[in-house]
Amino acid sequence: MNAAIIGISSGILTIVIIAILKMLDKQAMYALILSGIGFLYVGFTWTDIPTLIVTSIQAILFLLVAYFGIKKNLYFLAAGYFLHGLWDIAYVQFHGSNLIPPHYDIFCLSIDFTIGLYLVLLKYRLTNKNVIG
Repeated sequence: MNAAIIGISSGILTIVIIAILKMLDKQAMYALILSGIGFLYVGFTWTDIPTLIVTSIQAILFLLVAYFGIKKNLYFLAAGYFLHGLWDIAYVQFHGSNLIPPHYDIFCLSIDFTIGLYLVLLKYRLTNKNVIG
């Protein structure tokens, strides 16, 4: 439960910091975070070559999702965060899952889903603002 609370709090803190820094490209910032969280698994698993290969592939896939999230729209980025959250849960079924810190799956899932939900709401608000205004 603590992992989820810390993850949600971290996700909210990330959203607030990006909102405060108005001069930054928000879409690029969320894409950078998405690509970075994919590579955390590479750092945890570098001691086991088969696991390193799997985590490297997922990191590259999330890097591509982040890139296309910048090129396409926030819904694409939100989907990337939700998919990464699902990866966090599914990863514990893989060989080498013991290489990640305890409760990391719940912690990371909480951050991913918090940011993903925010991006969906933000995109929805921006889309309706353009239609209404």
